[in-house]
Amino acid sequence: MKLQWKGGPRARAAGAAAVVCGTLFLTGCGADGGSGSSGGSPAATATGGATAGAGGIACGKPATLQASGSTAQQYAMKFWIKNYTRACPGTKINYVGNGSGAGQDEFLQGRTAFAGSDSPLSADQVARSRKVCSGGGHAIHLPMVGGPIAVGFHLHGVDRLLLDAPTLAKIFNGRITRWNDPAIARLNKGVTLPSTPILTFHRADSSGTTDNFTAYLSATAPGDWPHPHSKEWTAKGGRSVKGSSDLAAQVQRTEGAIGYFELPYAVARMIRTVSIDTGAPSPVDANVIAASHAIAGAKTVETGNDLLLQLDYRTKVPGAYPIDVVTYEIVCDKGNKPATWSATKAFLTYMASQKGQENLTFQGYATLPSGVVEKVRGEIGTLS
Repeated sequence: MKLQWKGGPRARAAGAAAVVCGTLFLTGCGADGGSGSSGGSPAATATGGATAGAGGIACGKPATLQASGSTAQQYAMKFWIKNYTRACPGTKINYVGNGSGAGQDEFLQGRTAFAGSDSPLSADQVARSRKVCSGGGHAIHLPMVGGPIAVGFHLHGVDRLLLDAPTLAKIFNGRITRWNDPAIARLNKGVTLPSTPILTFHRADSSGTTDNFTAYLSATAPGDWPHPHSKEWTAKGGRSVKGSSDLAAQVQRTEGAIGYFELPYAVARMIRTVSIDTGAPSPVDANVIAASHAIAGAKTVETGNDLLLQLDYRTKVPGAYPIDVVTYEIVCDKGNKPATWSATKAFLTYMASQKGQENLTFQGYATLPSGVVEKVRGEIGTLS
């Protein structure tokens, strides 16, 4: 099969997803090719208040779960919730994609069963979690899904755009203000670049996507990005928008715009995305294969039940896309809410299962390395 990555992000993402099972040793790629649920009614047999759901999905004791946080995983969460609640109709799951920072805060206030976050909790936040996790428990991180942070742009007459880290940093720091700037032109020889003003868009809310994007800039272009990485945007200038969905919408409708958001938002709106010059022999596009290559090189840090991945933003591995995000589900290692823990544990178990992971590439996500997901599955079984 000959791959054609041209024609916009939808074609690149779909092509990447179509071949990912034959390219990487990922946790997905199940033999049954199912969608995570075969439909039908859950079995009536109950064990300790739990039931065996349809399609091989085990249901916890019916409950209503409140959760919030990462917008990066919102498409994946819709996919998971649809399939789980179809198999386990007694459980209702309300997930609000209000940003990683808000999700962390709401979990630490005891308002949610779990939080989704693209940034780990700080040591102070973990200490605060002991007030929420009863019996001496504390919050831990379960890496559940990964993917590329696409840099989307809207520039009439330009179908493909190549940028490197220093140039990106200067654009988002307000030092490059027009699209025909010599620094951009040098990277895009043969492309007619207009003198259109550059309009940068960034997240207004506390965001793990912002944290990972600015971590990339500060790691790869410290001389041009004199700001620490943070969930809050600290550079001056640009236009702020709340949430990845609205940020992508602004880029889609604004001539001269550039912004950052997870690949599924670019795919959904058919927004063209920047190729990144990492110093490897060839530029790298934002697609699920390239993100999986990069995430496979992440360092795994384990502390008890806690599991974190340290991404290498400076990677020069051929075919590895460097601007990525890993989303964690944040729960207590012990002392989770008794009324909802059976359903929460069953839902997390489904999310980490082969059935829950296998079709995420078609949602625009990179599958995590098999060893990481195996560890997550094992950790979920020990939580209480």
